[in-house]
Amino acid sequence: MRIPARTLLLPGWQNSDAAHWQSRWQALHGFERLEQDDWLWPRRGDWMARLEETVRESERPLRLVAHSLGCHLVAAWAAHTQLAARVQGALLVAPPDLERADLPPQLHNWRSTLPGRTHARLPFRSVLAASSDDPFCAIERAGSLAAAWGAELVVCGARGHLNSASGLGDWPEGLALLEQIETAD
Repeated sequence: MRIPARTLLLPGWQNSDAAHWQSRWQALHGFERLEQDDWLWPRRGDWMARLEETVRESERPLRLVAHSLGCHLVAAWAAHTQLAARVQGALLVAPPDLERADLPPQLHNWRSTLPGRTHARLPFRSVLAASSDDPFCAIERAGSLAAAWGAELVVCGARGHLNSASGLGDWPEGLALLEQIETAD
């Protein structure tokens, strides 16, 4: 008998507000949010350590559901951990382009310091959901990230950053993508 996976929500910079689909999924489906000590000045090493600790302590396999900077957290963590086999899959939603010239200074420490390290193929199944008009990442760049990470790219149309401002509500299409990852074994 297969042990049901624990679903871990990984918000991006500044966390996910109450209207965000991640917060709604937490309330509706009982998914767990990975809390970080500092949502405003995110330090990559601190965020990775928190994810590592959570994965290590989990008694069940995990599904990771990342939004925005949380996608880069998954990639950075996966490039360094010995615990990746505990992850069944990841839904990566709207990763920002961290190489943009107008990247906020709070996120500069997330830029790649070792070429290829955080752009390596993920060791678990993943789907990257992107919007064709995301103001923080051109669709071509999202496609490049999906290819580098070995993720299936799903273009969700012109829906902004796929956050609360996008008006996604409970975002059933996203939930279907998550379920697709789990049933793809």
